[in-house]
Amino acid sequence: MSVTLTDQDRLTLRTAAYGAVTLLAAAGAGGRPGAHRIATDGSIALASATGLVGHVLADKSTGVKLNGKSVAAIADHVLPALTAAMSLLNEQDPAEADNFRGTVVLAIETATHRGDPSPTLADMTRKITAALDAV
Repeated sequence: MSVTLTDQDRLTLRTAAYGAVTLLAAAGAGGRPGAHRIATDGSIALASATGLVGHVLADKSTGVKLNGKSVAAIADHVLPALTAAMSLLNEQDPAEADNFRGTVVLAIETATHRGDPSPTLADMTRKITAALDAV
């Protein structure tokens, strides 16, 4: 099955995937040194993606805006993007939607793998997963 993604679709996928990692870093570390490790580990996992998702995530084009003055502001942008990304991929190629979901889940698991995640990180992980599964 051939997947056709517009530039906006590609931006949605990148915003959703990299936003999930950004959201974890913002929620879990709150500016402490651990935020950098969460962001780095999660981004490395996203860079390992394959298939269409891997090609989209590897594109370093501009447009992804993940700044926010609070975790809530970031979540307001990222969580709907996760659901939208799953929806648009499910419509065109369910296997690629599974690839995207698996890639994001791997990124959040990788980002939080150092010991038991704090309750805050565990809660944010549940919110990210719920957004992925909301379709």
